[in-house]
Amino acid sequence: MNILDKIVADKRKEVDLRKSLIPVSQLEQSVLFERKSPSLTTALRGSNTGIIAEHKRRSPSKSVINQGLNVQDVAKGYENAGVSGMSVLTDGKYFGGSLDDLLLARAVANIPLLRKEFIIDEYQILEAKAYGADVILLIAAILSRDEIKTLSETAKGLGLDVLLEVHNEAELHKSIMPSLDMLGVNNRNLKTFEVSLETSKSLSTQIPDDFVKVSESGISSIEAIKDLKQYGYQGFLIGENFMKTDNPGEHATTFINNLES
Repeated sequence: MNILDKIVADKRKEVDLRKSLIPVSQLEQSVLFERKSPSLTTALRGSNTGIIAEHKRRSPSKSVINQGLNVQDVAKGYENAGVSGMSVLTDGKYFGGSLDDLLLARAVANIPLLRKEFIIDEYQILEAKAYGADVILLIAAILSRDEIKTLSETAKGLGLDVLLEVHNEAELHKSIMPSLDMLGVNNRNLKTFEVSLETSKSLSTQIPDDFVKVSESGISSIEAIKDLKQYGYQGFLIGENFMKTDNPGEHATTFINNLES
């Protein structure tokens, strides 16, 4: 059983529990449910830098990254830095996040927010909307084509953008459909945790131009982004690089300024 299988097994139990505690009708009554979501896809198409900055406390591959920061300070710092969007990890067991992190980020920032989560159930998309997310992540490695279709169409029906993440060619080919907005290539091999930007490069030509291309994991330099832009990438998800510092917003500001210069 690889780490992903383990996470998904735990996630099923967690979602069942959450469903039993908070009915759908309660999520739909959330004050944020009627909010019109800004589009991350549009923001990335119009940006010169395309940075999606992440809030992440820890991860299975790196254990603790940064437990000490206040998510509101991070969100405000990222927004001031001029990022295109912010990714908020809401998985508790493996990443130390929560839906409250999303709520806190939403309270202080107006940029598009991505709920970074292992989504396996439509209920989690309703949660994302109720807690202020504008974008959801779907991971091809844990979903069938039918599940991707159902979940992405549910999200579009709620006015949310959809970022679908793939790790290889097989995942990409089973996933391409009109209800997606962005295709993300994760450069991290989930079995070995090794990271290689070659993954983004080799898959770039197979992603149709209707989708915004996003490169995820292992991006830590200006050179890497300039290199990936030549392959048509418009979005770059950066978490650890900013989060391992004591002021992620400040580091994102410097990074974006250097990228623009």
